[in-house]
Amino acid sequence: MVAVVVLLLAIGSLMVFSSTWDWSNKTYGTATGFFVEEHLRNVVVSTLALVIFAAIDYRFWKRFAFWLLLLTIILLVAVLAFGEVIFGAKRSFTDGRLQPGELAEFAIVLYMAAWLGSKNARVDSVFLGMLPFLFVVGTVSFLIVQQPDLSSAAIVALTAGVMFFVAGANILHMTAVGGIAGAVSLVVIESWPYAQRRIADFLAGFSDVTLSDYHTLQAITAFLRGGWIGVGIGHSEQKFGALPAPHTDSIFAIIGEELGVLGAAIVVALYVVFAIRGFQFARRAKDNFGSLLCVGFTSWVIIQALLNIAVMTGAVPSTGVPLPFISFGGSSLFVVMIGVGLMLSVHRMATRRKSTSERRSDIASFDRSWRNRRARLSRAGDRPGALAGPQ
Repeated sequence: MVAVVVLLLAIGSLMVFSSTWDWSNKTYGTATGFFVEEHLRNVVVSTLALVIFAAIDYRFWKRFAFWLLLLTIILLVAVLAFGEVIFGAKRSFTDGRLQPGELAEFAIVLYMAAWLGSKNARVDSVFLGMLPFLFVVGTVSFLIVQQPDLSSAAIVALTAGVMFFVAGANILHMTAVGGIAGAVSLVVIESWPYAQRRIADFLAGFSDVTLSDYHTLQAITAFLRGGWIGVGIGHSEQKFGALPAPHTDSIFAIIGEELGVLGAAIVVALYVVFAIRGFQFARRAKDNFGSLLCVGFTSWVIIQALLNIAVMTGAVPSTGVPLPFISFGGSSLFVVMIGVGLMLSVHRMATRRKSTSERRSDIASFDRSWRNRRARLSRAGDRPGALAGPQ
């Protein structure tokens, strides 16, 4: 897990430099100006956060799950009232550095792990399982959609849905939830003209790729230029203004152009290994909370990666989703690295060797239970022939 994260961070740092050196040189007078320095600071701070959260017992954070979710909802309301308008959307504070939508993706995983892990068999209940699930996920998703940010809302809903299913939800309830989510999605698309426009461009691209939306068309052009082995690091042409956001949402297209299909395949393979290790951590966890944490954070990262890659290859309508561990961005990298830290904590607690005092306590508990068991099986006065009475 650590090796995969380190490799993805290294690839991300290299590609952020490659996709911004010309921009930085023109704007700040140096190729390693604002973007590279800011990205490296984000990597260092996020790595420290990962180490801290990996060192602390993950069960410590369970008590804060509800309060973090409540804080997230307050921030989502606040950003709608006081947030900055960037590209027609209110999603962030402080020049885009703090985005409550990304915090919501983290908070929903922590809260769902704590809540579903404590429900046990009641997860398959309508009133104790499905309705509370719909209320919590629906509230968070609704606030994110109002920004508008359909991609983050979809990530929240899909990640929570995976956790709900793994926790033991009723299949019929899951089908109903899927139907409700589909109906709500159609209403949202009909309500937002820009969403309708993206769907129309996406459908038009099936018959003629040149009719795709501008972003998708430029990304596909980058992959076509890259071919199998790429044009070489630093030699991308699409990053010089043609491809929007080459260091954030479109960075996978730059990878495809400079490193080719083989380089892009290596990145995909790293995410596959990440998913395998994450679900292995979940299987080996000591409790439901730890298992659901690993399932939630693994699903969250993989859903983001799949959505970003699908957009860049024209498989789904265009939307803005960063590529985990690789894209430039402070808040997105920070919360993802904390999630990995919690997963490492789950693995550490599941595999650590118990201390001498803990082993003695386990032996004492076993000994007491054994004595109690013997006492229940052997009653006073029960001896051979005692029940038979006089002959």
